[in-house]
Amino acid sequence: MTTEEIPEVESVTGTGVPIRGNDIDTDQIIPARFMKVVTFDGLGEFAFFDQRFDSATPRASRGGDGEAVEAQDNRKEHPFNDGRFRDASVMVVNANFGCGSSREHAPQALMRWGIDAIVGESFAEIFAGNCLALGIPTVTADTETVETLQAWVDANPDGEIEVDVAAETVTYGDDAVDVTVDDAQRKALVDGVWDTTALMKSNADAVRATAESLPYVSLDD
Repeated sequence: MTTEEIPEVESVTGTGVPIRGNDIDTDQIIPARFMKVVTFDGLGEFAFFDQRFDSATPRASRGGDGEAVEAQDNRKEHPFNDGRFRDASVMVVNANFGCGSSREHAPQALMRWGIDAIVGESFAEIFAGNCLALGIPTVTADTETVETLQAWVDANPDGEIEVDVAAETVTYGDDAVDVTVDDAQRKALVDGVWDTTALMKSNADAVRATAESLPYVSLDD
């Protein structure tokens, strides 16, 4: 089996953004009306849209070009609107994050915003699986650890966080804390086998050979 096209994700390093609240569902992460797209391109600017703006739909989107114009909508207080966290790539969340609809658009929107890893108390199973399919680690820690990290991020928006998937640790400031990474997720990320589509593509000859050996499969050349 070859995995040349799939990068290994042993660790992720970047600044953080705290998203507080339990049971933040996928409709909050990406409202359903923004899912009427052919590709996932551009979803990032609609992440947490209803938590970030008063208007129901961005005016530019009403005009048909599909892009949100922040200056034309009333902004709410939200970490994704806070300039201190503009370049953050590590999101710190609370319990049952990503619950609700199984829409894969939610992690797609977060990834396109710039999120490369998420630290939280717990995650909805399907959401975590959809994150894995994008190479985004979802690591867990207890409530006290998460809330302490959120407070540190608030006080140190330019501070670097390292999420070590292989070692199951998160390092920030002078602290290093233990976190938990699902065994299957850790193996897939560290071994570079998390992208199943790319994995099949890179092993296309082996896949075809197996298919040709099956009496009930007919391949069209």
